Amino acid sequence: MDLLRFDSDPIVLRLNRDLARTIKRGHPWVFADALRDLPRAVAGSSAVLLDNRKGQPIAVGFYDPASPLAFRVCDTDGRTKLDQRWAHGRLRDALSLRRSLFDSTTTGFRLANGEGDAVPGLVIDIYGETAVVKLDGAGPCGFWQTDGIADWLSREAAVRCVYERRKERSREGRPLFGDEPSEPVTFLENGLRFTSDIVRGQKTGFFLDQRDNRQTIRRLAQGRSLLNLFAYTGGFSVAAGVGGASHVTTVDLAQPAIDAARLHWRLNELDDATHDAIAVDAFEYLDEATSKRRRWDIVVVDPPSFAPNQDSVTKAKAAYQTLIAGGARSTASGGLLAAASCSSHIDLPAFLAICEEGISEARRRGTVLAIQGQPADHPSPLALPEFRYLKFVLIRID
Repeated sequence: MDLLRFDSDPIVLRLNRDLARTIKRGHPWVFADALRDLPRAVAGSSAVLLDNRKGQPIAVGFYDPASPLAFRVCDTDGRTKLDQRWAHGRLRDALSLRRSLFDSTTTGFRLANGEGDAVPGLVIDIYGETAVVKLDGAGPCGFWQTDGIADWLSREAAVRCVYERRKERSREGRPLFGDEPSEPVTFLENGLRFTSDIVRGQKTGFFLDQRDNRQTIRRLAQGRSLLNLFAYTGGFSVAAGVGGASHVTTVDLAQPAIDAARLHWRLNELDDATHDAIAVDAFEYLDEATSKRRRWDIVVVDPPSFAPNQDSVTKAKAAYQTLIAGGARSTASGGLLAAASCSSHIDLPAFLAICEEGISEARRRGTVLAIQGQPADHPSPLALPEFRYLKFVLIRID
């Protein structure tokens, strides 16, 4: 089946400013205000982009006249034909990379990461024999043919079910291949057993991007107590438990997430006596822990994105600082604070500054041991720093 929807000649777009060098270096986005005209077209129409000087083709991609992000680059050879052969080649390259990254101990991974794999707006996550497809907006929805992608996945990735997620945290989706799962699907991560609720869960059901950071915590957990805040379904908790933590406290506001965290603990044959899983607001829990002077050897602070847009950055910084201050107060002397942010609008220097202010507010001092991000199955164009959204900073607290 076809992987692409369109079958018409490409729209011709022209830049109104000199961005040719930036695009040739690999930046895959052109916003509407950088185009000379915005011709009428169906969202997702294929397009060729001309430079602003000589009108030479510099890129091919797809176009959405109604979006601020009007053009997404698929190839910087302006003469490349975006056809089914091109699309099959992109997905084969993405699959080949993942096969080089993982063995049988990890069956949950991202197969396609949008612009990072030169398949703009397309995300495919694999959980064992199940795949989840997500498209980022009207442009990608008009460009990619998800039924064809499902057929490709069934043949090339050997999955038995492909499910399309359409909106975050809702049941709006549909099975593209196979039956809709009636319960969360199981998979492995570095030998650990987890489940993913691909229909109702956050994102595609699990936060695959923290895989390497969970391994870091696993290596450091032996004999230590750990507090996992905003734990969702307990990924860091299980990693610490399997790593030999003396006791783990899992905190998340959502009771279904806590229930799943308990399930994951037991799936990995860990002792319930060494695990407390609590459905409570993380801010409130930290306040109570501070008042009771409770401390842990490792504290993981991994909240959801507080800055979904630029307008929310100021409030987000304040929220992060409050959390990090509370986390620092709750970390034993010589212990470790692992602070994470998935807000793309807050870059690494800004997040490090927030960590510094928060730890200072707690009247503690910190030493950075590691700065990490997303794993290799979440690649990003070198020229697109905003695609490297995940920050994970491991700090020794004195």
